[in-house]
Amino acid sequence: MALKEFQAESKRLMDLMINSIYTHKEIFLRELISNASDAIDKLYYRTLEDGATGLSREDFFIRIDADKEARTITISDNGVGMTQEELDANLGVIAKSGSLQFKSEKEQKEDVDIIGQFGVGFYSAFMVSNRVRVESRAFGADSAYCWESAGLEGYEIAPCDKAEHGTTVTLWLKEDTEDEKYTEFADQYRVRQLVKRYSDYIRYPIRMEMQKSRLKEGTGTEGKDPEYETYFETDTLNSMVPIWKKAKSEVSDEEMHAFYKEKFYDWQDPLRVIRTSTEGAATYSALLFIPKTPPMDYYTREFEKGLQLYASGVLIMEKCGDLLPDCFSFVKGLVDSQDLSLNISREMLQHDRQLKLIAGRLEKKIASELKSMLTNDREKYEEFWKSFGLQLKFGMYNDYGAKKDELKDLVLFTTSKEKKLATLQEYTDRMPADQPVIYYCCGETPERILSLPQAEAILEKGYEILCLTDNVDEFALRVLEKYNEKEFKNIASDDLDLENPEEKEKTQKLSEDHKDMLAAMKEALGDKVKEVKVSAKLKSHPVCISTDGMISTEMEKVLNAMPAQEKIKAQRVLELNPEHPLFTKLQSLYEADKDKLKLYAEILYDQALLIEGIALDNPADYVQKVCGIL
Repeated sequence: MALKEFQAESKRLMDLMINSIYTHKEIFLRELISNASDAIDKLYYRTLEDGATGLSREDFFIRIDADKEARTITISDNGVGMTQEELDANLGVIAKSGSLQFKSEKEQKEDVDIIGQFGVGFYSAFMVSNRVRVESRAFGADSAYCWESAGLEGYEIAPCDKAEHGTTVTLWLKEDTEDEKYTEFADQYRVRQLVKRYSDYIRYPIRMEMQKSRLKEGTGTEGKDPEYETYFETDTLNSMVPIWKKAKSEVSDEEMHAFYKEKFYDWQDPLRVIRTSTEGAATYSALLFIPKTPPMDYYTREFEKGLQLYASGVLIMEKCGDLLPDCFSFVKGLVDSQDLSLNISREMLQHDRQLKLIAGRLEKKIASELKSMLTNDREKYEEFWKSFGLQLKFGMYNDYGAKKDELKDLVLFTTSKEKKLATLQEYTDRMPADQPVIYYCCGETPERILSLPQAEAILEKGYEILCLTDNVDEFALRVLEKYNEKEFKNIASDDLDLENPEEKEKTQKLSEDHKDMLAAMKEALGDKVKEVKVSAKLKSHPVCISTDGMISTEMEKVLNAMPAQEKIKAQRVLELNPEHPLFTKLQSLYEADKDKLKLYAEILYDQALLIEGIALDNPADYVQKVCGIL
């Protein structure tokens, strides 16, 4: 029998197949199982069309046999099979896809869900084997044929004995090397694992004879030592029907939660389950889960977002990041679609219209579910917020606020009112009629924030304060700019404008009367402050630090914690309470002891920093200054 050579172009393509196209060698099993499923589908569709086959769906199966000693793995099906001419055409010509041709011919018919389309998946077998044999008998044919190849040199086709219709593919595994252990693919438990991972939802049973162990009868009891015996049992390795394809009434909460925990390696039930499917421009089914708690690496650079992606029940990508925006990166789950444009290896997606459509619809669905949870199950939403609220606030800030309108009604902040979480809508709904802006302040805890000197005047007027305790909070509000036409205002700003006309006039007069003293204190502090001024916002406290401009003290701390060549500095203003006894002391020092006034200015500045929670550059120096005034 003459050896048929692959065409020169085919040789180059096969070389690419073996060495370049696929990233993971284990993919070969997925591809061969998919081919087997397609072969069964073709015969099943013929059954539906003319009913002449005498077969029903229950008659079809895929079988895998693994032999470690012989170093072989065999995948068999009882599908449509191939004639001699089809073996030559489909396997002798790389990228000739019989499945794609069949799919094109049946594209007008419903429920045609053939997996293959490129005609290259079969050749992934050569990534792990140095010899491949294909025995096939076409349905209704009287004879069978064998196609055999050892790789690039070519292939042979000859008659063979095969009693039943279908195809059997046998791979002789390559010898193990220091880097590659090909023997693992003949291990029954490794095969089971790969089937479960990539082909769990192939619609036909994938069967394999498994070697098992059991206690010998009559041992292990009545003082007899236990003895074990080996036996063989045929197991079905795949689930076949995806849980997301079942009606909601067919799946209990316990089953759904068990699926989630097994599939996504969580020990807790999910906080919420989201099921959605659409048909039309982008046909897909999605099963999404919101976890109760974030994984250990969630807020690290090592975390990788993404949903599992299936094409007609076959796993294509473990984590498709393009299906989730960063703001919803905490969502786990999967998407199954037959409309995706895959690359030739089916390991990656081509970025196309369908992918963008699916991603956009999933984003809207997740946002809608979170809104529903916030409205109808506040306790559960606040539980979610403790775990993932920070991510939503990052989402508002990222990409120059591209998602701010989508997320603004989902964010919560602790407020001065009972120190409870509130939405921005809830805050604005209870604003007094005379309150001009939404007030906020940054700090480590709500308690520390509300004890700040600047908070006194706000609370005295009956206004509510948003307590921002995360580094991203102020950045998020700055990006949002307004909510319900109300601007956001940091109470640490120097221009709160809380005074009535009489108070403003009084403050202006005091500033004019004591301008020389204020100037002397500014000179003593140098470039530490932009200005020293009299304040009407202070009630019981003698002094506070405010800022002038876009950069607050909190933003200064956050930005300077990041690696950068140049440090950011807020324009600080030292504000003095003219009603406090200390102000009178400062006046007398200006008249009698300007050196001591300088010392007082430095001490008051350091005290104002401590009140704000800002660390002093030199605490020991501060202590010496305090002792110096005694």
